[in-house]
Amino acid sequence: MSKALHLIKTNASNPKVWIVAGVTVAGIIVLAETSRRMRRKAIIIKREDFGAFLERFELIPFPQPPPPAAKLPLSGLTFAIKDIFDVKGYVTGFGNPDWRRTHEPADKTAVVVTALLKSGAKCVGKTVMDELAFGVTGENKHYGTPTNPNMESNVPGGSSSGSAVAVAAELVDFALGTDTIGCVRIPASFCGILGFRPSHGAVSTIGLLPNSQSLDAIGWFARDPSILHCVGHVLLQLKAVEPRRARRLVFADDLFQLSKVPKQKTVYVVSKAIEKLSGYQPPKHINFAQYVASNVPSLKGFCQQSTHLQNGISILKALSSVMVSLQRYEFKTNHEEWVKDVKPRLGAEISNHVLASINTTYGNVKNLYKVRTEMRAAVQSLLKDDGILVIPTIADAPLKLNSKKGYSTEFHDKAYALLSIASMSGGCQVSVPLGKHDDCPVSVSFVTYHGADKFLLDTVLDMYASLQDQVSIASNSAPLPDVNGNMDASELLKEKGNAAFKGMQWNKAVSYYSKAIKLNGTTATYYNNRAAAYLELGCFQQAEEDCSKAISLDKKNVKAYLRRGTARESLLCYKEALEDFKHALVLEPQNKVANLAEKRLRKLIC
Repeated sequence: MSKALHLIKTNASNPKVWIVAGVTVAGIIVLAETSRRMRRKAIIIKREDFGAFLERFELIPFPQPPPPAAKLPLSGLTFAIKDIFDVKGYVTGFGNPDWRRTHEPADKTAVVVTALLKSGAKCVGKTVMDELAFGVTGENKHYGTPTNPNMESNVPGGSSSGSAVAVAAELVDFALGTDTIGCVRIPASFCGILGFRPSHGAVSTIGLLPNSQSLDAIGWFARDPSILHCVGHVLLQLKAVEPRRARRLVFADDLFQLSKVPKQKTVYVVSKAIEKLSGYQPPKHINFAQYVASNVPSLKGFCQQSTHLQNGISILKALSSVMVSLQRYEFKTNHEEWVKDVKPRLGAEISNHVLASINTTYGNVKNLYKVRTEMRAAVQSLLKDDGILVIPTIADAPLKLNSKKGYSTEFHDKAYALLSIASMSGGCQVSVPLGKHDDCPVSVSFVTYHGADKFLLDTVLDMYASLQDQVSIASNSAPLPDVNGNMDASELLKEKGNAAFKGMQWNKAVSYYSKAIKLNGTTATYYNNRAAAYLELGCFQQAEEDCSKAISLDKKNVKAYLRRGTARESLLCYKEALEDFKHALVLEPQNKVANLAEKRLRKLIC
């Protein structure tokens, strides 16, 4: 029994004791209610901030110089910074409480933050990030996950999640993040805002905690292209005016096959947007993976385990594996001692990344850097001084919050294939929102060569309004008609297609099979044969569609299942590919191709 209750029991007849007891109980109730209200207030604050901020403070901008000096370029704008930038007097937490606990406050402010303050902008706080700048979801088990304003039940993307959310939720005008292997581009895409990754080394990283210095770049988010442009001019120290030059857009057709967003909402939108703009040459189309395969020879040594993939897709997997290996090697060099000494508490996904980095022995480091050098030269050669590569920013939709499964191997393979282009070439990239598809934000990215940052920022400013006009038109339009048609068949055309196929004239074979399909769209063989030709051309999305049509016409078409499985595996859709090869084995239990493919895919998925 407590002392208070014992006192009451032994002095029950004394009214003074009851007065004291009443005051005590009332005090406890008041304290409890006050505590409850404070907790409620904290929850409301977090909801209002979308969980974006780790800590709030104000860094006042430098004073405006007196007239006749021009107004400071960022005057009146507010910004937030990722918890990876130094601010004098504050501990840079790197997204992890154990890092914060074991480090002292910074004695200087990061160069980029000072540059923004000197240009008139006000900093209002630090934002949540994935721990140690690893991870792509934006989740943080210690500080909570910022709420994606565009899709509240889905992750915001990372690692610069809080900065992206602060901009998307209109809490600030712009925000700083960092991008190593996609940490600005992914959250920009998932949150439906602009995100810019500059050329590697173009913005000073003094006062920035490194993850992997050969890949790290300081990026920024904005909703308004003019603000994105102004921030770029400040951080990149660009000249105000340069002579206008022509622009040449190059669409990576093979990379758009990795995305399930209809091309009407991406490629078509961009193509239509530039039609009425001056200074744009007719767009070009390229199989980017095949170009890389021919121009980055050192990658061949990293492709041995992926030779089953056709027509260059294995090269993109190899490029992304080099990128991840380089990141892990440099992270180990930077932080192995701290990790081993402190043994930090980490989220499951981050822990896996850190352990893989620390426990791996790297024997081919020179080759990793060699690939990076060759990749930069290859992109420069392709784009020259007027080219801009157009690709999807990310292939898949954001994951649901608190998903226990996490992202699949398939998601990572697709994402890193796209993200490795700028990271490994050191070029600049901007993610541009293009509305929504199935309630998920859609974006495309424009990538250009190292050092062409002003060219790219000017292009976005020039195109943005036209792009958004076309987004509005596309969202209200009916799907584009199927150019293949649905009519009756011709065996003669099929035989001509077969002859062209045997002669390795793949485009001619496609043409003949397409004509046969126009005459007879109910014969599975025509679709199946055209799919085989598409596979040889590396047109995997078209091959998948043809095989699906063939299967709908003939459920026992083993070749259609095998070819669709091959197409889906090449598109990095492993689970769907596995199902196709399993179907083929049900129909033909001894089929060697299906048997080998099933074993290979099970290893990839597990």
